[in-house]
Amino acid sequence: MRGKVVLVLKLKWLKHGPKSPSGVSWGVPWERGILKREDTVTLIDEDGKKTPIQSWPMAYWPDGSVKWTGHSAVFQPNDGSYELTVGETQNPDIPLQVIDLENEIKVDTGDMQWIINKQGTDFIERIVSGSKIMGEKGRLISVQEVRDESSEVKTIQEIPLESMINHAEIEQHGPLRCVIKIEGEHATISSHHKRSWLPFHLRIYFYAESPSIKMVHTFFYDGDPQTDFIKGLGMEFSLPLIGEPWNRHVRFTGDEGIYSEPAQLLLTRRHRNAEGLYEKQINGEMLNLLEQKHQNLLDHVKQNAIWNDFKLTQDSADHYRIAKRTKNGYSWVESTHGTRSKGLIYAGGENGGIGIGVKNFWQKFPSTLEVTGLNKATAKLKVWFWSPDCEAMDFRHYSSETHVVSAYEGFDEMRATPYGISNTSEVFLQCYINVPSHEELVEKAEEWQSPILLVCDPTYYYGTKALGIWSLPDTSHPIKAQLESELDKAISFYKREIEQRRWYGFWNYGDVMHTYDPIRHQWRYDLGGFAWQNTELVPNIWLWYAFLRSGREDIFKMAEAMTRHTSEVDVYHFGEYAGLGSRHNVVHWGCGCKEARISMAGLHKFYYFLTTDERTRDLLIEVKDAELALSNLDPMREFYPDDQYKTHVRVGPDWAAFCSNWLSEWERTGNIDYRNKMIKGIETFKQLPLRLLSGPTFGYNPDTNELYHMGDGVEGGYHMIIAFGGPQAWMELAQLLEDKEWEDMLAEFGEFYELSQEEKMKKSNGKLHNKMFNNRMLAAGMVAYAAAKKQSPSIAAKAWNLLLNEEISQVKLPMEENEVQAWRKITEVPAITTNTTSQWCLNTLIALELIGDYLISDESLSKNNDLKLLT
Repeated sequence: MRGKVVLVLKLKWLKHGPKSPSGVSWGVPWERGILKREDTVTLIDEDGKKTPIQSWPMAYWPDGSVKWTGHSAVFQPNDGSYELTVGETQNPDIPLQVIDLENEIKVDTGDMQWIINKQGTDFIERIVSGSKIMGEKGRLISVQEVRDESSEVKTIQEIPLESMINHAEIEQHGPLRCVIKIEGEHATISSHHKRSWLPFHLRIYFYAESPSIKMVHTFFYDGDPQTDFIKGLGMEFSLPLIGEPWNRHVRFTGDEGIYSEPAQLLLTRRHRNAEGLYEKQINGEMLNLLEQKHQNLLDHVKQNAIWNDFKLTQDSADHYRIAKRTKNGYSWVESTHGTRSKGLIYAGGENGGIGIGVKNFWQKFPSTLEVTGLNKATAKLKVWFWSPDCEAMDFRHYSSETHVVSAYEGFDEMRATPYGISNTSEVFLQCYINVPSHEELVEKAEEWQSPILLVCDPTYYYGTKALGIWSLPDTSHPIKAQLESELDKAISFYKREIEQRRWYGFWNYGDVMHTYDPIRHQWRYDLGGFAWQNTELVPNIWLWYAFLRSGREDIFKMAEAMTRHTSEVDVYHFGEYAGLGSRHNVVHWGCGCKEARISMAGLHKFYYFLTTDERTRDLLIEVKDAELALSNLDPMREFYPDDQYKTHVRVGPDWAAFCSNWLSEWERTGNIDYRNKMIKGIETFKQLPLRLLSGPTFGYNPDTNELYHMGDGVEGGYHMIIAFGGPQAWMELAQLLEDKEWEDMLAEFGEFYELSQEEKMKKSNGKLHNKMFNNRMLAAGMVAYAAAKKQSPSIAAKAWNLLLNEEISQVKLPMEENEVQAWRKITEVPAITTNTTSQWCLNTLIALELIGDYLISDESLSKNNDLKLLT
């Protein structure tokens, strides 16, 4: 600790606390110098009682003090608040036990024993409670579709695959939480189609005294999009069951409640409710039917069909279907339909059962929950992330040509490949020794769908300065209140638009569209670079800042979904483009531009620090050396195809993205090599006459991080430097380095952007001029930084002019939505683009922090006509 400072940190639930005992992990930032590496922390509830906690460092300040800590605890049902402070850690009475053996890992949570394999097909060998086997043979499953369309007769083969484990390790083992990471591939089952492909990473999370686990499943595509179609992708578990068929049940969560059916109904022609027993059966209760007492009922019941297989398939964001059949080879019988399932299935018998839930089940359709062999000694419980009941995944591009001139695609080169992309899903599994009620299952499903997360108050996040420069909401003045209203309107619009446009699906959920078409009353979903956003102009950072300053759960869920999507689907994790991402396109992996700006760590690190999610940590590590990818793919190859340099970078977005990656690696690990990479570039700029305004394109050696000055005013575009998260990374870096010249360089860049033509030419010796500085609103944050550093009202006025002058910002204030009659009633903002909206919001909330007081000064109010828009 710093001196005698003792910090008491308040924690609250993001939305609500757990309804049943649950393990929770979360991250917390600390102000520089407060927490030493050797310090321990304690968690205290509202009654002043210490709660057992497991803690670890996640990031460090330059002085070595801890910047972010991760924590885990097991909470009883509560909605109360907590305090975290430096002190002696309370350990649990019964800590988690983990034994690492040659071929398996044994985890004893107290209630359950889990055997995890290090090799073979099954990642879970068995789940045991006492002497009772609750489940076994947990494995991944997939189905490859092979098409032959060479003749008039189209043939389709479906080839089943299952997991083959290559490696398993204990990533974390503490008294409360254990994380096991498993890596492998999917291998064909049939000897006639030998193949191993579709790599996977699977993490399993265990908590002390918890009967449930969380699984984070990531699969990677390494096939040929022209021939390798994926018909199904999921996991299955074997479930030993005992009991009569009328005491074996499957239950699905529907839109609001439970849909429940047994393997064999008590309902018969003569026994409509069987003296109330039938109603109890449908409620999932175990029934003791005695031959002496219920002989006539049993005679009829045993003649009823036995239904072995049940499934719920969510085939769109607005529809699911439940069906059942007696056994393989016989028809499926449709049961019912619904809109949006909460994504939980329970199957069990007289010996209890297992419940499995999939997060974002309907949002990431098509998906299926299924049980087969319900009346057999061992049933199979299946979760399909991609349902085999629907069309296969099709990774082919939408066009045989590029459409650069007409549709804003990035390059004439056809580089539309999904090879190396991934997708991550979250699954929860709970063992029930006793048969759960419908209410318990509904509560559990809701808990699994909404993040159970401890968070800090926005004022605390703000005070730590751990995530850059942003403002807290301030409505103390009418002008500031109006700006806050406009920021809220933008969030509300996109939240509703996701629903209105149904931006859902396994490969789409989390992303938004780029540009609106008011003539068709539709986004330009089919027009090249105007379709999916793919992180263009960093809406991720806008959403995360919006959450940090508000603490709103709905914004958190939007930012979380965008992070999961853009960090996995829009990024290459291996192959030719490893470390880079795909620019905006009709297909997420379709554009010929593969660049570091799409994959950079600063887009995604918020989620890691707030949740401790290890998969996101993987992604941050993946890009720490992303600059090496430029040896194979020069981002400026169109302009400088054959000069003397190994490759090229623009100051932004390329070098700026690398700074974001290096900053993440430095703060997470303390490895100064990555700090030095940034300093090396900064020192290069310091030696040049125009400093950060130099270039903006440089020759570059990725192996040594040497920047080679090619002149000033060369190809590149200065708006590209500031539009993709560079200012946010650089401002955060300035807070860490405390290098006054670097801060001055940032301020110089911001001030220069808004100089007149004559002033630009004079200061650059005739090399830079207005036409090089397009899209001026994008510079508002940097101009505000210059105004704050120089304490200049005139520069501050220019910054606010960029944001409030509609001709410059292309943002009409106030935002107004229109209702139009198209194929149905549509609410629209006709001129909206996500580029403009996200950058306006991001720059506004930064400007409110840096020059908010100028906005309401007497001088500003008397001189700035743009403020009339807000009054």
